[in-house]
Amino acid sequence: MSVLIYADINNGVLTKNAYEAASYGAQVAKTTGTNAIAIVTGTAAGLEKLGNFGVTKVLHVADASLDNFDAHKIAAVVAQAAKAESATVIVFPHDYAGKAIAPVLSAKLDAGLVTGALALPNGNVVRKTVFSGKAFADVEINSAIKIISVLPNSVDKLETGGSAEITAFSAEIPTSRITVKEIKKESTELSLTEADIVVSGGRGLKGPENWGMIEELAHLLGAATACSRPVADIDWRPHHEHVGQTGLAIRPNLYIAIGISGAIQHLAGVNGSKIIVVINTDPEAPFFKAADYGIVGDAFVVVPKLIAAVKKLKSA
Repeated sequence: MSVLIYADINNGVLTKNAYEAASYGAQVAKTTGTNAIAIVTGTAAGLEKLGNFGVTKVLHVADASLDNFDAHKIAAVVAQAAKAESATVIVFPHDYAGKAIAPVLSAKLDAGLVTGALALPNGNVVRKTVFSGKAFADVEINSAIKIISVLPNSVDKLETGGSAEITAFSAEIPTSRITVKEIKKESTELSLTEADIVVSGGRGLKGPENWGMIEELAHLLGAATACSRPVADIDWRPHHEHVGQTGLAIRPNLYIAIGISGAIQHLAGVNGSKIIVVINTDPEAPFFKAADYGIVGDAFVVVPKLIAAVKKLKSA
């Protein structure tokens, strides 16, 4: 028996979510007395790094046809690996890849599935959030094979200092049901869903010409930039920066909201953040109720002072 972890890649490199899933799977394997085995599909490098998070073996399906994401093809490959390794638990990151592959694999293997887990299993019971993060649900999985997708930034990555054996895995790859015509990638340097710090702006910034201070603060903090839905809808910022119920759901360690009122739809996408800082001129803004720290003030006064303070701190 084993715990199988799907470690996803981006441009041939393991993602932050892959390491989190690997650590989660390794901790599950430790509690069940089994081995943690990862599977990686497509062209990739640096796979031995997974060993530092408790993975003992990495199955690499180095087929270039898997470089273009296809959930049905990858699910078929993971199913074969699960059978070969007698996997009783299969772990995915709860990101774009995991959300697409895990349900398909669940149907293939007749396996119970819990998506968006935020804690290690307690026996067969897995905790997850429901109602846009407003409540928790404890879900019991009674199937022989259990599939769990792990909510990003919900479980600490434990570095074990171990090493992983890289093994080529030969899988029968089915014919694709889709044809990839074109791939457009975000031009941002830092992935919003993997960023530890996010600086976000809303309509309180009054126009796209004022976004320079958001970008400067983000650059100084090593953060990604984001925005509220209204900002994306009026084309002040690109839609891939929109966070909220109808945009991306993120869970950074620090979320700085500038000029955002904090409607429930926006909170649904960011309420998993470890620390929320809100800057708004309206002391009655709903966001202050969810904030760990709040500043009632004009962003055009507060943010330049923050930038100056960060520069002073960094220079010291």
